[in-house]
Amino acid sequence: MTSSTRNRLFALGALLVAGAGLAYVAFGNIGQNLVFYWTPGEMLAQGSKAYGPTIRLGGVVQPGSLRWDAAHTHLSFRVADTDQPGAPSVPVLSSETPPQMFRERIGVVVEGTFDRSQTFTSSRLMVNHSNEYRPPKPGDGPDKWKTTVSAPTAEAR
Repeated sequence: MTSSTRNRLFALGALLVAGAGLAYVAFGNIGQNLVFYWTPGEMLAQGSKAYGPTIRLGGVVQPGSLRWDAAHTHLSFRVADTDQPGAPSVPVLSSETPPQMFRERIGVVVEGTFDRSQTFTSSRLMVNHSNEYRPPKPGDGPDKWKTTVSAPTAEAR
């Protein structure tokens, strides 16, 4: 076998492997591993297609819908497209402790599943916040912060 024939066979084999990989990605069940990012209005418009797959639902916590039971770590609220009345919204249930910044009218992204009872069950809750830094006001420096850990005393060393 000559070197040019060997090179052609190697190139043909490489093309076959690349083609098989592309076919697997294109025609395999890769859609089952996708995570959709939808607003409540988009998710509701999908109908039964939204039931079951993992979804990231982005929107605003609807005013007046927030219920937090700290004793049982049960959180329920509604996520809407906007904080305006009448905007499409979806009830969300979560069993995790909400982030400290979580409140009404704040942007959130919840990851979980939507079921036929029209309830979104969240396994992950993220809060959208701005990247804008605001320095502390005068008099609110580190000397005013409460600390829970104190420096060891001379006797403890």
